[in-house]
Amino acid sequence: MAKAKKYFFCRECGYQSSSWLGRCPECGKWNTFDEEVVQAATSSAKSAKQQGLSLSEPKRIEEVTYDETVRMSTHCDEFDRVLGGGIVPGSLILLGGEPGIGKSTLLLQTALSIKDKRLLYVSGEESEQQIKMRADRIGSPQGEMYVVSETSTNRIFQHIEAVKPDILIVDSIQTINSEDIDSSAGSISQIRECTTEFQRYAKLSGTPVLLIGHITKDGTLAGPKVMEHIVDAVLQFEGDRNYGFRILRALKNRFGSTAELGIFEMQNSGLREVPNPSEILLSQRDENLSGAAISATLEGARPIFIEVQSLVSSAVYGTPQRNANGFDFRRLSMLLAVLEKRCGFKLGAKDVFLNIAGGIRVNDPAIDLAVACSILSSNVDIPIPPTVCLAAEMGLNGEIRPVSRVEQRIAEAARLGFEKIFVSRYNTKGLDKKKYAIDIVEVAVIEDAFRKLFA
Repeated sequence: MAKAKKYFFCRECGYQSSSWLGRCPECGKWNTFDEEVVQAATSSAKSAKQQGLSLSEPKRIEEVTYDETVRMSTHCDEFDRVLGGGIVPGSLILLGGEPGIGKSTLLLQTALSIKDKRLLYVSGEESEQQIKMRADRIGSPQGEMYVVSETSTNRIFQHIEAVKPDILIVDSIQTINSEDIDSSAGSISQIRECTTEFQRYAKLSGTPVLLIGHITKDGTLAGPKVMEHIVDAVLQFEGDRNYGFRILRALKNRFGSTAELGIFEMQNSGLREVPNPSEILLSQRDENLSGAAISATLEGARPIFIEVQSLVSSAVYGTPQRNANGFDFRRLSMLLAVLEKRCGFKLGAKDVFLNIAGGIRVNDPAIDLAVACSILSSNVDIPIPPTVCLAAEMGLNGEIRPVSRVEQRIAEAARLGFEKIFVSRYNTKGLDKKKYAIDIVEVAVIEDAFRKLFA
């Protein structure tokens, strides 16, 4: 048996040092080194042999072949959209999120819905009976599914050799430990070693592996940063517990876009797909109130209509308050400065509160015009008609700038029943307005938008 050694690891990036350092030379963070006892790991050839896998051999690139239809469908349109069309064989996918947000439910529900595949669900946090109780509440398996409660990688690979699954799910990577490392489960060296072993298994066998990972109080994935470089895709499952809606987005995806997102609704029977996100992001109100505007945003290739809510009131205290939920606070300050400098609205002595309905965070610049109009609507206490939506970016000079894929936004607005949509004048060049069943209002500067909206 190899002699155990002590090393210091940076909890941010995984940098290894033989002595404690105040500042990590790799990532530059201070006071991030933790001491761990590490045993010399076996060679990659021995690990592969223990896992029952054949060693790889170099090939000419002309000799490498692949199947065109390589992706496996999860039979969940929202999940497939985020992955880029399905699960790629041999890929290593990491799913992170806050405790209790529904990570295990999402993967268990996905495992139950996959047809004509053999799956192995490895849980280091729950027993087989607990998994069965949750599975009965969610639904019946459509394929051949096996469950096991195990934390040792050596025994996990023995179960893999016996079952020979088409898809492997591990819940969670922080509870798995390798006998090659003497430190406890969840340590930096254990997470890195176990992730590397699953990556080696996925690449050599062609079996996709889905890992569940915990996150820290800062919202980042627990463990070394190198773990995110090892995996092929990093998915984030997030949401506000006060709403019950969950958003799945890709932070990294080697086989697809990171701009897509999937929306689910947590119910007693599991997660329900939300094919039309606008239904949860637009409030159903009977009265037309001021301070609300509808924005036609775009997430990846999907148009999403979001309600922007603003409240402007006289500042009671000496310093006016500024608060934004779901929107960049610095961009809000910039828009307020443009409204005061270019348009003459005196907002410097007033409190401004901004909220994006539904608990979603928006980064699309096309929401600028809706934010500005909702602020003005609350300031003058004049409501914006609920049949009007806006999609344009606002510049520092008050000009209304064009946005991408305006045709998709207009078509979706017409489909949802809106009567007017405000867009930039520069977006309408070459646009055939007659084919859309909606009134397209062109604006060039922010004053034009205010004049036409509140005339």
